Amino acid sequence: MTLNKKGSRHITVDGIEYRWRIRRKPSYMQGLRWTPLTYAVEAASGSQPGTTLIVTSGQAHPSNWVGAEAVPIRPAHVAASIRDARDRGWDPTKTGSPFQLDRSAGFIAQP
Repeated sequence: MTLNKKGSRHITVDGIEYRWRIRRKPSYMQGLRWTPLTYAVEAASGSQPGTTLIVTSGQAHPSNWVGAEAVPIRPAHVAASIRDARDRGWDPTKTGSPFQLDRSAGFIAQP
């Protein structure tokens, strides 16, 4: 899986360039605020796509349909997630299934 370059943002963490992207429209579950926002990260360099990091945040999608307040995902959050995933064994240069990182502790779904 590779990220669409359109709409993605670049970030450099510990000297390595990455590209990250939040889905523009919320999924049905995110729109109703039943599940938290997710975003994807991948290495920006290299000719072959590697393993994608999927981060589940603890925040609502900004475009949710119930009007719940959402805190924006900032580059500092993305950098911290990348470092945490690297510590847990994510290698963005190797191919394979997406690496899941759950940082949704404290997310309360809307009933």
